[in-house]
Amino acid sequence: MFKQILIANRGEIACRIIRTCRRLGIKTVAVYSEADASSRHVAEADYALAIGGASASESYLRVDRIIAAALSSGAQAIHPGYGFLSEKLELVDACDAQGIAFVGPNRGAIKAMGSKIESKRMARSAGVRCVPGYDGDDQSPERLLDEAHRIGFPLLIKASAGGGGKGMRRVNAPEDFLAMLSLARKEALASFGDEQILLEKYIINPRHLEVQLMGDRHGGLVHLFERECSIQRRFQKVIEEAPANHLPPAMAGRLYEAALRMGRAMAYDNAGTVEFVLDADLGDTPFFLEVNTRLQVEHAVTEMTTGIDLVEWQLRIAAGEPLPLQQTAIGRSGWAIECRLNAEDPEHDYRPSLGRLTGYAEPTPQPGVRVDSGLHVGSEVTPYYDSMLAKVIGYGTSRALARAHARAGIEQLRIEGVRTNASLLLQILEHSEFDAVLTTRFLEQNFVFGASPDLSIRQAHVLAVGAAWAASQPVPATVWGALRGFRMTSLIGHGATVDIQLDNVSAGGDGETVRLIYALGRYRLAEHTGMQAMVTAEADGFWVEVRDGEAPPVTFHVQRTDDKRWFSWALGHSMAWTVKHALAHSPPVSSALSQNDRLSATLPGRIAEVMVREGDVVAEGDPVLTLEAMKLYHALTAPLSGRIRQVLVKVGDIVGQEQLLVEIDPLLENPVQVK
Repeated sequence: MFKQILIANRGEIACRIIRTCRRLGIKTVAVYSEADASSRHVAEADYALAIGGASASESYLRVDRIIAAALSSGAQAIHPGYGFLSEKLELVDACDAQGIAFVGPNRGAIKAMGSKIESKRMARSAGVRCVPGYDGDDQSPERLLDEAHRIGFPLLIKASAGGGGKGMRRVNAPEDFLAMLSLARKEALASFGDEQILLEKYIINPRHLEVQLMGDRHGGLVHLFERECSIQRRFQKVIEEAPANHLPPAMAGRLYEAALRMGRAMAYDNAGTVEFVLDADLGDTPFFLEVNTRLQVEHAVTEMTTGIDLVEWQLRIAAGEPLPLQQTAIGRSGWAIECRLNAEDPEHDYRPSLGRLTGYAEPTPQPGVRVDSGLHVGSEVTPYYDSMLAKVIGYGTSRALARAHARAGIEQLRIEGVRTNASLLLQILEHSEFDAVLTTRFLEQNFVFGASPDLSIRQAHVLAVGAAWAASQPVPATVWGALRGFRMTSLIGHGATVDIQLDNVSAGGDGETVRLIYALGRYRLAEHTGMQAMVTAEADGFWVEVRDGEAPPVTFHVQRTDDKRWFSWALGHSMAWTVKHALAHSPPVSSALSQNDRLSATLPGRIAEVMVREGDVVAEGDPVLTLEAMKLYHALTAPLSGRIRQVLVKVGDIVGQEQLLVEIDPLLENPVQVK
C-alpha cells in the first residue's frame, strides 16, 4: 500500500479521500489554487502545495503543476477525485512517465470511455443498446443542424468529454439549435478543454440509473448494484439513492449484465460507473448512456448499502492488489439517499450564491446520517468552480427511514453566509411523488418555479431577525422609548414598539415594514401576536427561540454580516436580509434593474464574452454579454433596441448581482441588428 498520495482535487471529494487515507495510515498532499488557500482540504491534509491562479485552467487543470507537486512532495500516487483531470489522458501519461501510480483505470479504458462518442461505438459493438443520435466526426454546425433535423426535436446537445451536466443543452426547436450549440461548446471547452459534441434524441420521460463497477489488474470485475439518479436539474443530479425504487429484479439483472459486458470489453480496472437511461414510456426499455471512468459524486449511497469503502478499494487496486471480495461475497442491505447541497437560491430562479461562510456546523454524529463536506467557517464560495458544497446522506433499514435521516441531516447542517438549496431538498423529500416512479422530469413537473416559499417560515425568520436586530441595539430594551422613533406602550407590562424595514436580499428587494413589540423579555410582531421570540446573544451571533402557539419551538441562528445585512438560519432554511429602522428608510432611487436603458447582472459571476462595443446598434433580445457562474454560461440580452452608450466591464471581470454592465441609448426607429 502507498505511504503518501497527492490528491489532485479540492472541496468535499478531497476531504473524503483524506478521511480514508487517514484511516489507512496514508499521508496526504493537498494542492490548492489562489482561491482555495484557506480551504478545508488544505487544512486537513498532512501537506499542502499551491499550484496556481484561481481559475481551474490556471491550477487544477494544469497537469505540469500537479506532477511537479507530486514529485516535490514525494507522493507515490495521485488520486484525481472526480471532475478536473480525473478522466484526462494527459495526467495518466504524465504519471506513467514519472513512475507515479494513477488511482484510476487503465489508459485504454479512459481513452475509450472519456469520449462519449467512442463509448457509444464500443457499446454498440458489445451489444448494448444506445440512445438514437449522432456521434460522427463531422462537427461542422451545418452537419450538426442537418443531423438534428434527422433525429427530431426535442434533442440533447452533449459535450463528448463532458460530465456533471456541463456542456449539455436541451433544444426544443430548430431555430434554437445554433445558439444552444454555441453555449454548449463554450461550457465544454471551459470545463474539459474539448468542444467536440454529440447529439441524442431526447427521451421525454427518462429514468436515469447507473451501475457501479470495480475491477482489478488481475482480471477481476464485479458490480456493486445500481443507483437511482433521476432527480436532476439542468442535467445535474440533485438526489440519488440505492437501491432504485420500483425496479423489478429482472430489469436490475439486465442492467448488471450490460454493465459487466461494457467492463469486460475495455478490461476495466478500478472504480467506474455505467449509466443507463430507461424510457418510462416504453416499459422502462434501457439504453446505454455513458461510462464514467472515475469515482462518482454519489458513491456514498453504494458505500452505505454495501459497507464497502470505494476509495479504499481504489487505492488497493492502484497498488496492484486484487479485489478484496468476489461477486458472490458482495451484498447490500438497507437504503441510502444522498442530497447535494449547492450554493444557489431555488426560491429565486436558482441564482448562484457567492461569498464567505460566516457560520458552519455539521450535525452531531448519529446513526444513519453522513455528511461529506469541504467547508469550514471562513470558506469562500467563488464563481470559479461548480456549485456543490456538501452532501447529506441518510441511511436506514427502509426507504422511509433513510428519507427521515436525510431530512434530519439537512435540517441540522448549518451553512451561513451563502444561500443553499436545502429548502428545495427538504420539499422534494416530503413530496408525495417522491414515492412514485422517478424520472428526470420530476422537478419540472413538481417544482416548476423552484422551491415554494413557506410564508409561515418566512414570518418566523422576520421575527427572529427583527428580535436579534433589536437586541443588538446599544441600549437596554427597557429604555427603547429614549430612541428616535420608539414609543412606550402598555400592551403587557412595560412594553415598547419599533417599526423596522426588512428587505430579503435574495429576492432582490422583496421586503416589508413590520412593527416589533417587546415586553417581559419577549418579542412579537404586531401583525402576528401569537408568535413570540426570546433572544440569547453569543459570540458567533444570536440564538433566537421562536414559539408559535402549541407547535414545538424552533431555534434560529442570526448573524450580522455587515452594518445593515443579516443572515438567519433554522432547520436547513436560510435567508439574507438588510435591516434598518423604518424612519431611516427612504424610498430607493431608481436602480439599474428598473432602468430599461441599462443591462445589469442577473446573478454574480465572471464576464466570459462581450459581444458589443460602444456605438453598436442592437435590437431588443440581441445577445450582449455572456456571464459564467459556477462553470455554466448565461447569455444576457439587450433589454431594448438602441445604441450602446457605454460598456462598463471586460472579459474576465468578476461582477456582483445587479451590477451595472452596459448602458443603452434608446432608438426611435427600428435598428439594424448587429451581426
